Amino acid sequence: MAGSLRGHQHSIAAEIEIATSERGKFNYGEQVIHYDVIRTSDSAEALQQKTKRKVKIKVHPDQRVVAIAPNDAISSDIQKAILKRARWIWQSINDFASQYDFVLPKKYVSGDSQFYLGKRYVLKVMIDTEQVTNVKLYRGKLTVTLNREYDDRSNVVKSVLNEWYFDKAKYKFHERLSVLLPKADWVKGIPSFRVMAMSKQWGSCSVKGNLMLNPHLVKAPKECIDYVILHELCHIEEHNHSERFWRLLTQIMPNWREVKDKLDDMAELYLNE
Repeated sequence: MAGSLRGHQHSIAAEIEIATSERGKFNYGEQVIHYDVIRTSDSAEALQQKTKRKVKIKVHPDQRVVAIAPNDAISSDIQKAILKRARWIWQSINDFASQYDFVLPKKYVSGDSQFYLGKRYVLKVMIDTEQVTNVKLYRGKLTVTLNREYDDRSNVVKSVLNEWYFDKAKYKFHERLSVLLPKADWVKGIPSFRVMAMSKQWGSCSVKGNLMLNPHLVKAPKECIDYVILHELCHIEEHNHSERFWRLLTQIMPNWREVKDKLDDMAELYLNE
């Protein structure tokens, strides 16, 4: 889908959409490990990276293995680089698999982890009949105070938290959009945007230039929010993931790949409900 961003599958990087048509696999012991190949453009930055390391290997928390290689790298060289780090790849996959508790559904009870602007907070649930139901962020804790006991307390806490995240997201996204708009000099006026919860996408841009952003994104660091907004602003000028689109994004955010990797690595946690 042109103009959309997704956690670990497609979109936010159609870069991955385009690249993952090129895949590979290798055996490590009895385990067959698959990997995706992402080709980098021959920009000055990419050329510089070639001299440092021809093929870069990454293992993401969802156990996806990615080889980032220059456009002119041949398949055998990529395979050779993969095999050279086979043990590290295998170990990383198993380490992430053993820590896979982050994909378990949240219980919305005291002690749960919650995120806001890239920081982890401990959830604390309280009952206080003298207060209105509210959410407060204070000293490393995200405290939800309910004005009475509920039979389905967890669902109520989840609903209250989602509303809080939604309000915070509207405010923060508006603030960041105002700051970032001058970078996108092709955008005339202030584009309209709305906040809507999505299970896979971080955001999207319609053909009319209207933005839609996921409230869960407010759980990510500010630079990740900026990346998603800039990504969508680029779609107002180039409503696809062409080479021109990626050049435009690189022009206004040179370190977007690094920021995108950071967002990808935490997507399971930010989107987990």
